[in-house]
Amino acid sequence: MSQPPTPNPHHVSPWKFVLALVAVVGLVALISPLLSKKAGRDYATRYDEPKGLGHAVTAPKAAELSAAANLNEHSWTNGMVWIPGGTFQMGSEEGQPDEKPVHEITVDGFWMDRYELTNEEFEKFVKATGYATIAERKPKQEDFPDAPPEALVPGSIVFTPPPGEVPLHNHMAWWRYVPGANWRHPEGPDSNLKGREKQPVVQVSWFDAMAYAKWAGKRLPTEAEWEFASRGGREKLTYTWGNEKTPDGKWLANIWQGQFPNGNTLQDGFKFQAPVGSFPPNDYGLYDMAGNVWEWCADWYMPDYYAKSPKRNPQGPQESYDPNEPGVWKRVTRGGSYLCTEAYCWGYRPAMRMKTSPDTGLSHTGFRCVRSGPPPVKP
Repeated sequence: MSQPPTPNPHHVSPWKFVLALVAVVGLVALISPLLSKKAGRDYATRYDEPKGLGHAVTAPKAAELSAAANLNEHSWTNGMVWIPGGTFQMGSEEGQPDEKPVHEITVDGFWMDRYELTNEEFEKFVKATGYATIAERKPKQEDFPDAPPEALVPGSIVFTPPPGEVPLHNHMAWWRYVPGANWRHPEGPDSNLKGREKQPVVQVSWFDAMAYAKWAGKRLPTEAEWEFASRGGREKLTYTWGNEKTPDGKWLANIWQGQFPNGNTLQDGFKFQAPVGSFPPNDYGLYDMAGNVWEWCADWYMPDYYAKSPKRNPQGPQESYDPNEPGVWKRVTRGGSYLCTEAYCWGYRPAMRMKTSPDTGLSHTGFRCVRSGPPPVKP
């Protein structure tokens, strides 16, 4: 395996937050060995179901699938943009080691959601299917047989900035596992979605995103499709819009300004998620391909995958390894979020790669879907 990437402080581990939650009730000594053993079992066998936190996926029933899955009608293209296939240089020589080597990739054309999926769109899915996200489900006692019931509570990971300056190498200083946090209550039980209908849905795991995509007759983009689309047909640019971060003094993405993690100056006008489409689109007409929320991709993460990737329509590796957290398999996320800053993660560059355990929801992570299909009919 090639040299692994430099540890990235923006990485968030679900294991550490479960341990932090358990510490509140004084149970670290009891449950820590259980989590370690479970991580080892999950690494040894590949399962496309959430093993990490003791959850099980409940897929929508076939009868609940959207009419959009019907290949003989084309209303599913509403709200989507046709991305013409092509060849591009994937990766960057300026970023993290896992963005290298820069390599030539060809992708076929596909349709992509113009916007990140919103709260109101995800709610339609939930109402139609009765689906419960991972964060809404109680971890199963059978996965942690020796853990007291009070330690197994549903919840998710929330950005909680500390009151003073903190070193940036310890992300536990600003992330907190909050019982009761989920897509309906992004910051915890006291928060809600009133007035946030047009904001991107967050606190959704990879499995939740996959369930929605199946219901909608779509899929998650591959990492190569995502980067190709984000570049908008333009080569070797630092950002989706060009090489200057703020051309003419304008902020073109919802990212962090000021001192991270507790000094956001809000120069772009937003403290947290912005309503989708609040900033100009890229040259393909896609909005928020930089900043706002990280977006799930279909691929497993491997730090050295670029050195051996197929040249046409790569689907990602068949296994996963994160040197920052060996033993926990990760899926790729792309695009950065409202928490990204050049001094910290620089995640809003199109080449930047991130990875997260697929059963983990976060207050800065959402998704958009794609679909293979014929190009639009020319008039």
